Amino acid sequence: MSASAPQKTLTPAAIRARKGGTPLVCLTAYSTPMARFVDAHADVILVGDSLGMVVHGLPSTIGVTVEMMILHGRAVRRGTGRALLVVDLPFGSYEEGPDQAFRTAARVMAETGCAAVKLEGGETMAETIAFLTRRAIPVMAHVGLMPQSVNVTGGYRVQGRGAEAEQVIRDARAVAEAGAFAVVLEKITEPLARDITERVAIPTIGIGASPACDGQILVVDDMLGLFTDFRPSFVRRYAELGQATDAAIAAYAEDVRARRFPAREHTFPES
Repeated sequence: MSASAPQKTLTPAAIRARKGGTPLVCLTAYSTPMARFVDAHADVILVGDSLGMVVHGLPSTIGVTVEMMILHGRAVRRGTGRALLVVDLPFGSYEEGPDQAFRTAARVMAETGCAAVKLEGGETMAETIAFLTRRAIPVMAHVGLMPQSVNVTGGYRVQGRGAEAEQVIRDARAVAEAGAFAVVLEKITEPLARDITERVAIPTIGIGASPACDGQILVVDDMLGLFTDFRPSFVRRYAELGQATDAAIAAYAEDVRARRFPAREHTFPES
């Protein structure tokens, strides 16, 4: 009998240790089948609150609930073996203070089996991040464009231009010093993302940032061409599965109406 060593799941500490090394591959996933595809290639799988838009048809991430994150987190966990699984804390579930954040994060981790949570915010969330990490909850931070704050910051515009750059730098430094094991830099200028990557001791994960970041993340439905309501300028489409899906459904509908489907091989004889 031969035996192979069990597959090891990546940990937050292992991800943090990748600073300055081979770039980290990160993608979102919201279902078990997609998680299996992503897990074969990625280092980090994020169950992002973007599921509100790409799965549930919401206009933004604001309406996402903890229950929605747990439902999808459980599904993704069933399809994850090697990658580090991180789950977003949704809007309104952690901003009140460290105690609220701990209760939410502890519930999400216990009910999904994820190894870490992600939350948005820089200096304002540093105390909360420190509180969580001291209590055995690994945190991935998120600065720059923060989708949960678009009603305050004026929409989905590029962050870090001009005088804003110093604030983004302070935010990145604050979350790193508070104990986050990695930080997402979203939609900030390329030179700023490069500068932050050089300044902070934890991995930076870029999305609309810089190739100099320690890793990259995209919404999987964006890069596969499955989500077509809009296309962020920083997304590269690696496939056009939305178009392929539309063509396949149209062909099925045509075959049904023409009675070409089901054919004999799709039915069962009497004996």
